[in-house]
Amino acid sequence: MQKATRDESISPLSELDERSQEIFRQVVESYLEGGAPVGSQTVAKELNGTLSPASIRAVMAELEGLGLLYAPHVSAGRLPTERGLRLFIDGFLKVGELPVSDSSRIEALCAGAGRNLREVLREVGEGLSGLSQCASLVITPTQEQRAIKHIEFVRLDPGRALVVIVDTHDLVENRLIDLPPGLPAHALIEASNYLNDRFAGRSLEDASRAIEADMTVDQADLDAETQRVIEAGLAVRTAADGDPSLILTGRARTLEGVQERAAMERVRLLFEAIERGRTLRRLLESTLDGSGVHVFIGAETELFALSGCSMIVAPIMQHDGGTGPLGAIGVIGPTRLNYARIIPMVDYTARAVGRLLA
Repeated sequence: MQKATRDESISPLSELDERSQEIFRQVVESYLEGGAPVGSQTVAKELNGTLSPASIRAVMAELEGLGLLYAPHVSAGRLPTERGLRLFIDGFLKVGELPVSDSSRIEALCAGAGRNLREVLREVGEGLSGLSQCASLVITPTQEQRAIKHIEFVRLDPGRALVVIVDTHDLVENRLIDLPPGLPAHALIEASNYLNDRFAGRSLEDASRAIEADMTVDQADLDAETQRVIEAGLAVRTAADGDPSLILTGRARTLEGVQERAAMERVRLLFEAIERGRTLRRLLESTLDGSGVHVFIGAETELFALSGCSMIVAPIMQHDGGTGPLGAIGVIGPTRLNYARIIPMVDYTARAVGRLLA
């Protein structure tokens, strides 16, 4: 399982002795469970009195000096820093199997035959948000990346047509295109027949390149009107290339745990930045080198630096022998998350969506 790159300034796990490791682990686990600063008395109880509170306080002070813990108030216990959370996730976190109840719920959401793709992925995102109690995001694959089963052009009025695209998983996408003035009815039928006869089972991306090549050398064997219909469709698809849709759900769940007005405003600005998309897509590029779950914590990234949020995300990989990811899916929440539960949840969901799109 892959995670975000570790900050090189973090003290490596090997530099902490066994006692320091155990105290550090207890502090972080207690914080993730309860959310409050963790004192030496609490750690001493967790360790069954094997170390005195005074000894534990001394170690906690050393961990604070390493930048792994901090005290929010002079008399308070300790909390993990973002660096400390990164070290905990990379070195201590034990990720188990996803409960059957969760995996069954995810599989049910991915049963999308005969339904609109965006509807299916939105429901998957909403389901992931509900299970994780975080906001969820889905970067959807374009239709160009999925194999064609059937395409049909349906005239709506003299100037517009509906392009109905069904992929090999029976997921349906509808698109509107503008029609050239005076286009005869047979041009839509011929365009549908041409695409279905030549490109069933291939991706629209492949079909687009082949059609453009045929038209360039005048080998498409199509009349001028039909070529104009296909060119109109290609123009719509080209505009969508490289700009996958973002589905963001459950923002209120992330805001529920935010108490301070200033912190709430920072989280609101975070979601605005995500919806603009550019910064998020740049961040997601670092997750697309291979499969696996990636964890981004707070100031590790520009996008989350001010909001105090984490993102757990996994690429949606192709399961049909194709190369490269089709999109990504994940959750956004406070840095205090149940990472052990949510990491396998995101991983399973990404794999289930990948199978759906295979």
